[in-house]
Amino acid sequence: MLNVDVSKEDDIVRAFAWIKDNLGPVHILVNNAGIACGKRLLDGDSEAWRNIFQVNVLGLCIATREAIKDMKAHNINGHIIHINSILGHQVFNFPGISVYPGSKFAVTALAEVLRLELNSEKSKIKITSISPGLVETDIIPPQMKETENYKNMIKEKIILPPEDIADGVIYALSTPPHVQIQELTIRPVTEFY
Repeated sequence: MLNVDVSKEDDIVRAFAWIKDNLGPVHILVNNAGIACGKRLLDGDSEAWRNIFQVNVLGLCIATREAIKDMKAHNINGHIIHINSILGHQVFNFPGISVYPGSKFAVTALAEVLRLELNSEKSKIKITSISPGLVETDIIPPQMKETENYKNMIKEKIILPPEDIADGVIYALSTPPHVQIQELTIRPVTEFY
C-alpha cells in the first residue's frame, strides 16, 4: 500500500511512478481528494485556506498533469474525472464554508481549460467534472453527523450516499469514445438549496 499526501507534489509524482512500475500505464484518473474547513473569510486561518487550495486545486492539477503525461507516453485515450461540487457553480449561505466554494469554482474552470487544451492538441483524452450536492463523506464534520437534523437528512435522502456519485463516475466512463460527459451534476430530488 502506498500512502500519498495530495498536498505534496513529490508524493503525487512518486505515486504515479509506483503505478507505472507496478500496474502499468494510467487509463483513468479520478481526482476525488478534497478538504474543507469551518473558518470564515472574516476571521479565518490562512494556513487552513492554503491547505484547501493545496489539496483541492494544486493537488488536482499535479495529479492531472502526471496522468496525462503517462497517457500520452503510452498513446492511451484515457479519462480524467474531477469530483467537483455544486459549490463550484453557485455559492450558498452556509456559514463557515469559507474558501471551499472558491476552490471548487477553480475546479470548474480547470476542467474547461483542460478540455480546451486537449482539444487544441486533437487529443481523445476525455475530461468530466462531476458536481454532487451534499454527500455523506468524511468531509462533513463529526459533530454535524451527530445532530438530529443531519440524521433526518440522511433518512429523507437529502444527503446522497457515496454510491450515487460512484454510479455517476461509471456512467461517464461507460460512454463510447466519441462521447464526452463534460459536466454531470448529481443532486437529491429533495435537495432544498
